Amino acid sequence: MTAEHDHHYHFLSGRGSDIERYRAARQVTVVGAVVNLLLAGAKVFFGIIGHSQSLVADGVHSLSDLVSDGMVLVAAKHGSRDADETHPYGHGRIETVVTVALGALLLLVAGGIMVDAVRRLFSPERLFHPGMLALVVAAISVLAKEALYHYTQRVAKRLRSNLLRANAWHHRSDAISSVVVMIGVGGTMAGLPYLDAIAAVGVALMIAKVGWDLAWHSLRELVDTALDADRVEAIRGSILSVDGVYALHSLRTRRMGQDALADVHILVDPKLSVSEGHHVSETVRNRLINEIEEIQDVLVHIDPEDDEKSAPSIDLPSRHEVIARLKEHWQHLPVVDRIERITLHYLDGALSVEVILPLSATRDRAHAQELSRALAAPAEQLPEVERVQVFYS
Repeated sequence: MTAEHDHHYHFLSGRGSDIERYRAARQVTVVGAVVNLLLAGAKVFFGIIGHSQSLVADGVHSLSDLVSDGMVLVAAKHGSRDADETHPYGHGRIETVVTVALGALLLLVAGGIMVDAVRRLFSPERLFHPGMLALVVAAISVLAKEALYHYTQRVAKRLRSNLLRANAWHHRSDAISSVVVMIGVGGTMAGLPYLDAIAAVGVALMIAKVGWDLAWHSLRELVDTALDADRVEAIRGSILSVDGVYALHSLRTRRMGQDALADVHILVDPKLSVSEGHHVSETVRNRLINEIEEIQDVLVHIDPEDDEKSAPSIDLPSRHEVIARLKEHWQHLPVVDRIERITLHYLDGALSVEVILPLSATRDRAHAQELSRALAAPAEQLPEVERVQVFYS
């Protein structure tokens, strides 16, 4: 039997308000966008008039931050929408797709900066000679971008948003690149004309590293890569701690934006009632959601036996067919009309049959044993029936 929960299209809004989540993400992103716009304009402008290729490259980096801020706003707005009939698992993957796009954008920006810087290194007459103005602008950029990093990272942790974490590290990469610019500009001012172009190459490599990390992490999510091994072990331990769970197998996990989903097969007593099996499955589901932070929903499949080791029962006849065959073999027995319930157990590729008769159907113990043999003997002639047990209520 399979116990599947009846929460269809609303589970992704289970923790906190999606509206509040979007508002918080929008606020931190708008602040970052305004700062990036001012810094990008200042670095490109003063990089040109201050003759610093690395500062211009850093300005382009800030412009890419501005584009990423726009992507984050779009993703936060659409990714926070509730699940619906078209997207029953929610819209969290919108964040993932946008993060891949952001990573690809950074790789392109890094490539363009690097190609230009290398060309200038091989053409000394094209090298820039920046001054104090470029140095001051780079220093201001370091302070502003580091402050943005800490602000965005705090909000990302509170919202558990990988996209905001990515944007926070994008801010920090811009701060680090501005430090490299300061070194390049300072070295050029000290009489090392190649240092500014080398610094531009260094900035490009950092941008490329951030872009690759973002794209690779999100691409792994798009192909449903499992959670880290330690998180999977934590999930396994939580499931096995539930009363009534004998074992588990086929545990699968995957990410959905900032959340994670899981499905698992659990082994229980094969003679449990359907309602008790469902209760065990719901206990497993609720415990995982409450104990494992990123888990947002779980699909639990109840197994009465280890179907990785036992013979499959899928080819056995249905209940309707089995009951019809049993009654055909029992048609000569008057007691057949007094059967209260027939329970079928599909286990290890065979059928176990339980027959419930009223106590009034028998006169004494000897008669009860006789009736049991009369019901079991013909029924066990059926090839799919392994055993018949008769109980009196």
